[in-house]
Amino acid sequence: MIDNKYWQNRYENKETGWDIGKISTPLKEYIDQLTDKSISILIPGCGNAHEASYLWEQGFKNIFLVDYAEAPLNHFAASHPAFPKEQLIHKDFFEFEGQYDLILEQTFFCALDPQLRAKYVAKMHSLLKPEGKLVGLLFNCIFEKEGPPFGGRIEEYQTFFDKFFEIKTMEPCYNSIAPRKNNELFIICTPKN
Repeated sequence: MIDNKYWQNRYENKETGWDIGKISTPLKEYIDQLTDKSISILIPGCGNAHEASYLWEQGFKNIFLVDYAEAPLNHFAASHPAFPKEQLIHKDFFEFEGQYDLILEQTFFCALDPQLRAKYVAKMHSLLKPEGKLVGLLFNCIFEKEGPPFGGRIEEYQTFFDKFFEIKTMEPCYNSIAPRKNNELFIICTPKN
């Protein structure tokens, strides 16, 4: 069963093959274009939160990390002692509340059982301010073995996202890291009213 104990064990046993050890190039290049450092940013299913480390180093301070497992949050707190502890949230994403200007997606969607995808999209919509953005990466491939990670295709994703979002961008990444080349989609979505 995939629950918080499952994810806690994966982190404790360092079974985190999805973790590339740094911020992914597509998200780094997107963040580098942001000029308003006061925006509120949510990173759900944050894991080791390399995106948050990068944002913090760039002067963004209104960053909130949510994870089902406590281990990555504790690790992040230990390696970033100045980061506000109240912005590290150990909670089930689907029970989390708030409103954000930007939500970053990095390997969270693919970690969820595909049966939760419609619920994920609805929840993301509820967490964004009316002018907010959901930005990130989705796998554009089908994995041979049972997940997580769970893959998928652009046509499937569009059917979910289109119900709640204006899809501004959902296209193959041109700047993926080599092991993920041709297997990632970059997305920018804004909430429908």
